Amino acid sequence: MEFLVVLIVALVVFGVFRYFRQRMYLKTLTEDQFKEGYRKAQLIDVREPQEFKRGHILGARNIPVTQMKQRLIELRKDKPVYLYCQSGSRAARAAQLLNKKGYKDINVLKGGFKKWTGKIK
Repeated sequence: MEFLVVLIVALVVFGVFRYFRQRMYLKTLTEDQFKEGYRKAQLIDVREPQEFKRGHILGARNIPVTQMKQRLIELRKDKPVYLYCQSGSRAARAAQLLNKKGYKDINVLKGGFKKWTGKIK
């Protein structure tokens, strides 16, 4: 029983630590904030190609999170990166990878594509 309590406390502490560490390099933007800046940025849809084909934000490029490491050459470090996926979790994983590789201006759409009400293709 004692072990279980320690394990639960450790998991909570780890989760809180990851949350605050992520906030240091990742900006989660509302749809309005996202719309303000994505046209001047690198807009990346990190969903899989079949999801992208069913609909995506106008002007987005598809670089699935599963291919991100191999395709980093396609992204510039000197321009903001705006990421989105279906709900936000894959975009956060992609942001973590980009941060480790030295990208600085990383933004994620809060709620992902399923909450997007703007123009789509």
